Amino acid sequence: MGENTQDGNPGKWFKINIPYGRKYDKTWLMNSIQSHCSVPFTPVDFHYVKNQARFFVQDVGTASALKDVSCKIYDEENRKISIFVNPSSVPYSVRYKLEPEEMEQLKLTMNKRYDVSQQALDLQCLRFDPDLVGHDIDIILNRRNCMAATLQIIEENYPELLSLNLSNNKLYGLDGLSDIIEMAPTVKNLNLSKNELNLVWELNKMKGLELEELWLEGNPLCDTFPDESTYISAIKNCFPKLLRLDGQELSPPVITDTDTPCLLKPCKESYKGSDALKSLVLQFLQQSSLWECFKESRNMKKSKDPSLCVQPLKHTKHVGSLCVLPKTQHDLSSFLVDMWFQTVSTFFLPRAAPESHGGYCCLLLKWRESLRVLFVPSPGHSSPSLPAIPVYAS
Repeated sequence: MGENTQDGNPGKWFKINIPYGRKYDKTWLMNSIQSHCSVPFTPVDFHYVKNQARFFVQDVGTASALKDVSCKIYDEENRKISIFVNPSSVPYSVRYKLEPEEMEQLKLTMNKRYDVSQQALDLQCLRFDPDLVGHDIDIILNRRNCMAATLQIIEENYPELLSLNLSNNKLYGLDGLSDIIEMAPTVKNLNLSKNELNLVWELNKMKGLELEELWLEGNPLCDTFPDESTYISAIKNCFPKLLRLDGQELSPPVITDTDTPCLLKPCKESYKGSDALKSLVLQFLQQSSLWECFKESRNMKKSKDPSLCVQPLKHTKHVGSLCVLPKTQHDLSSFLVDMWFQTVSTFFLPRAAPESHGGYCCLLLKWRESLRVLFVPSPGHSSPSLPAIPVYAS
């Protein structure tokens, strides 16, 4: 399908659809696609259609390369991300791109509204600015071509912009504003008050923006929450570093730097058994897949092969071999828990021999993605102490 491009040269446009793309962070999604694509590309008119993420590219080679990326990217839930490529007409923002003289007048208008000392740009009620109306230029920021032109001028002329006021522009969607993450990443104060935003997920389109202050009062979405705390929580979920919302000071964010290396507190030595028993325990761990599971790291989420962590309980010979070990006692203060748990419950594992009425009481710590079982002695039994034997199950 031949179309005229924005520079007048004939070419083909292709529409790129990503099912359920709305649930992914835009920056992460586009960076992932770029890193897997064999050719560099510039996405045009990125926006959302229901749950889909959509953008356009020009050139059949780029379209073919993007098609090859389909199902090669995995999300946090280990699900493949599909990418569908289809021929398309010229994108809206390209077809209705502002003329050079319109862009120049818009730039002059924005310059008058820019406060150099505060690095602040006031674009409230932009459509009704006398300079634009006088030149018969209709700038409606709900239209992607108008928002794209505005962000382009911001990127080229105000690279250190800190504050942006978009109040009173009748905004009901933020598809066009999603590009602010790349084109104006320095913005810390954003005013979206007195618009027509109905749903909080519109804000997710700017989730990568590190805002410190946000104004939303006067939007219908503010009335969709049962109380103020729920409202604040939902907004902070989009912008974790937010310090002020609608002029109200918020509690400072709690930042956990999981990438910073730290020393783990060593376990206390509590082993009092014989070397023979110690050797037996080590032999069990080495012969089972537990040894492989924790050879690289005790952190189950960092396991190179997660399937190894569920294999021990699938092989009865490994679990059954525990029953030949003497009953044990443990120093509870020596337990080192590497992952947060949600619930705690207890249960009993019967002894292997039917005639035995004894049992091992197990403390079950349940995590979101795994279970860690620590074997401790049943009440009423006494025996030499052994180190705790961790057993993992899915």
